[in-house]
Amino acid sequence: MAVDRRSWSKRILGSSRGQAIIGYLIAHYIRLVIRTTRWQVSNGRIIPDTLAQGRGVITITWHSSLMMIPAGWTGRKPLHLLVSRHGDGELVARTLAHFGMIMVRGSTHRQDRDRDKGGAAALRQMLTLLKAGHTIGLTPDGPRGPARQLSAGVITLARLSGAPIIPVTICTARFRLFRSWDSFRFALPFSRGAMIFGEPINIQRKLDDQGQEAARLQVEAALDRVTEQADQLAGAAP
Repeated sequence: MAVDRRSWSKRILGSSRGQAIIGYLIAHYIRLVIRTTRWQVSNGRIIPDTLAQGRGVITITWHSSLMMIPAGWTGRKPLHLLVSRHGDGELVARTLAHFGMIMVRGSTHRQDRDRDKGGAAALRQMLTLLKAGHTIGLTPDGPRGPARQLSAGVITLARLSGAPIIPVTICTARFRLFRSWDSFRFALPFSRGAMIFGEPINIQRKLDDQGQEAARLQVEAALDRVTEQADQLAGAAP
């Protein structure tokens, strides 16, 4: 009897048990990559030093580099990661939960475009966490792109919370590039790696539309610079 492999894989990925198993396996693979990579770190104290001041922190990384974020988180408090309610969000949540990360389910897109994705509730939850001195992790071009285009929701979160934005990129020199909307990097073990933490960016609370767009472009450019620096430090092809 012929087996429809696509149908079989969809059933596994679509089931809670299947996602749990795959998330467990991916988490162990990420640990292998972390342990076998020779890491170089730039500005590694910036997040702990900011948290020590009693301030919440918003960390951002492009969706394509999400896989290796666990390598850079050694804080005493857990990282609260915003994860979409649709697409690959559930698998990401299942995987990163193995590293002690706490998921906030929602989206940084405008609520009228994402009515059923919990955007407003997620924003309220993140504001509460930031005001309590926690760290929020975002992929500001996710969950649907365009790739490496910063969502305005990140600027709104920073304005309302008063928390600084810190761009972060963690990458390895060896990886496989997926044919996906974000050109996702699947890191490979036994490689060189780089962790780059950018300087904090503070956003004014009161901004008109023009000021908000200027802030968005500023943060977008800062994350691009950090990404390029990480590629150069690791020796990865851009």
